[in-house]
Amino acid sequence: MEDREIVALYWRRSDRAITETETKLGSYCFAIANRILSDPEDARECVNDTYLAVWNAIPPHRPEHLAPFVGKITRRIAVNRLASRCATKRQGEETALALEELAECIPDRGAVEEDVEAAELSAALNRFIRGLPKKQRDVFVCRYWYVDSVADIALRFGYSQSKVKSMLHRTRGQLRKYLDKEGLL
Repeated sequence: MEDREIVALYWRRSDRAITETETKLGSYCFAIANRILSDPEDARECVNDTYLAVWNAIPPHRPEHLAPFVGKITRRIAVNRLASRCATKRQGEETALALEELAECIPDRGAVEEDVEAAELSAALNRFIRGLPKKQRDVFVCRYWYVDSVADIALRFGYSQSKVKSMLHRTRGQLRKYLDKEGLL
């Protein structure tokens, strides 16, 4: 079923919308959540939570492309679950490592003082990522959006792990300079 047809089902408040979303995007959402959480049971719960969140988000939203919309919701739910779990267990997982790597580039404003600041930072990150060469952008997105391990990225792109680490290090340096130039650091 096409995205616009599934979105129309949500707007009509048809239960079939969730079934169609699960059929089309269930494995995609599970992959995102499981990569972040490294726990299939927690990942399945996140995917189920995603369906409810999408149900509550459409309407008012009418996404043109359903996969990124649903994927973003899944990712947010999984990251929140991981943060909650890490707060109680202090686990050191791949996601925590990836977020720690980015911490030196992105300013910590506590609980994000203002939505405006968060929107400015988001827009700057998007501009920066769009300006990267394709291979560099793909590696960066795999690491910091999909939270792939360095080993998985190296395997996917046919690079050595040291090359991936080096690319990520250089890109984070470029990001830090870019955000500083934009007045966001």
